[in-house]
Amino acid sequence: MRKLLLLAILAVSASGAFAADASCEAKAAEKKLAGAAKNSFIQKCQKDMKAATPATPATPASPASCEAKAADKKLAGAAKNSFIQKCQKDMKAQAPGAQGVCENKAAEKKLAGAAKKSFIQKCVKDAGSN
Repeated sequence: MRKLLLLAILAVSASGAFAADASCEAKAAEKKLAGAAKNSFIQKCQKDMKAATPATPATPASPASCEAKAADKKLAGAAKNSFIQKCQKDMKAQAPGAQGVCENKAAEKKLAGAAKKSFIQKCVKDAGSN
């Protein structure tokens, strides 16, 4: 009976995303997981892999996508606002081009306020003249 249950669980888990499933299965095997622990690990692994995969790397994220992420996390109030602001800031910093590169440099230097704004403006201007 136990083997039959294990086979049924394996059949259900095999119907998921196959590419992610193979690497998640391998990780579960490395950890020597079995049964419910293995299934839970594989589900979390697949979810994490899906979240780590960028949907459209050529287009910068919009504020709507950050709001969608906040909704997925079921955030509300101040936590939602804080999450959206951080998400938009992170997306902007990852944006290709001089602006994103300069913002990353400013973050590395831990600049804030007027000093950050001035640094970014000069950095973008210098990048445009090169």
